[in-house]
Amino acid sequence: MSINTNDNLIVSSSPHLVDDITTSKIMTYVLIALFPALVVSGIVFGPRAIILTLVCAVSSVLFEYLFNKITKRSQTISDRSAIVTGVLLAFNIPSNFPYWMAIIGCFVAIVIVKCLFGGIGQNFANPALVARIVLFISFATNMTSWPVPGERILLASDAKTAATPLGLLQHGDFDNMPSNMSLFLGTIGGSMGEVSALALLIGGLFLIWKKVISPITPVCFIAVVAIFALLAGQDPVFHVCAGGVMIGAFFMATDYATTPITNLGKAIFGIGCGFLTMSIRLFGSYPEGVSFAIVIMNMCTPLIDMACQKKLYGGAEKNEK
Repeated sequence: MSINTNDNLIVSSSPHLVDDITTSKIMTYVLIALFPALVVSGIVFGPRAIILTLVCAVSSVLFEYLFNKITKRSQTISDRSAIVTGVLLAFNIPSNFPYWMAIIGCFVAIVIVKCLFGGIGQNFANPALVARIVLFISFATNMTSWPVPGERILLASDAKTAATPLGLLQHGDFDNMPSNMSLFLGTIGGSMGEVSALALLIGGLFLIWKKVISPITPVCFIAVVAIFALLAGQDPVFHVCAGGVMIGAFFMATDYATTPITNLGKAIFGIGCGFLTMSIRLFGSYPEGVSFAIVIMNMCTPLIDMACQKKLYGGAEKNEK
C-alpha cells in the first residue's frame, strides 16, 4: 500500500491554532475603541481636532506605502496598523499642533521606528510614543501649548492656550484646578488622549470585551498610579483621570509587539509603567510621565520575557552523577 505524502503529511511549527482573528480586524477594533474619545475631542476643541487626526492617519499610511514601494517590499497598508499609529499620535499632541510638525512625527513613527526595524511586530517601542517624545524634544513650545476647552479652533494661530491639570498641579495652582468630574467627562485642556477619561474607559472596556487586549496590564498600571498617589498624600482619582494614564494603560501599554507575552510579565510591565509615571510626575521636572514610562518599559520587555519564561516540557535539568 502506498502513502501519498505530498498533501497529507504536512508538518508546520506551532502554534497549531485556527482562528478568524487578523491584524486588520484587531486594528479595526482599536479604531472603533478610539472613536468615542475622538467625538469628545471634536466637541471640546472643534473641527481642527478631527482634521489633525485625519492628517496624521493619512500621512502614516502614505509613509508606509512609499517605504514599501521604495524598498520593494510587500504592501502592508491594508492591515490598518499605520492608521492606528497615526490616530494614536494625533491623540498625543495638542489639537492646535501645526500640521507639518505632525507629519514629521508620522515619519518618525512609521519609517524610523516601525518600517526600518522590519515592520509591524518588529518595532522595539511603541511608534506613536517614540514620535511624541521626538516631537516634544524638537518642538517643545508647540508640544506644551494646550488649547482652552470650548475654543472651537480651525487655525493653530487662533487657539488660546492654558495649562493642563497636571501643569496646574506642578505649579501649585489649586484655585484653577478642574474637578474630578470634569476630568472624567472631558471638559478640560490637554491632548485628545487626555480629554475624556470616560470615553477612553469605554474604548478600553470594548477592547477587553473583544479580547483584543488583556486587562492585566491596564489594571496594574492604573492601580499602581492610584496607590502611589495615595501614599504621596494626593488624590488618586485625579492622577488616574488626568494626563495620559487612561490612553496609555488601554491603548499604548497593551501593544502586542512591545509588551511582555506572559500574564506575569504583563503585570510586571503594568506595575513598572505606573511606578515610573508617578515618579516622573511627582519628582521630575516634567508634569507628565506616561510616554516616557511606557517607552522605558518597552526597552525592558525582552528582559521581563526572559525572567517570566515558562519551562517547556522535558526541559528539566539532568541530575549529575
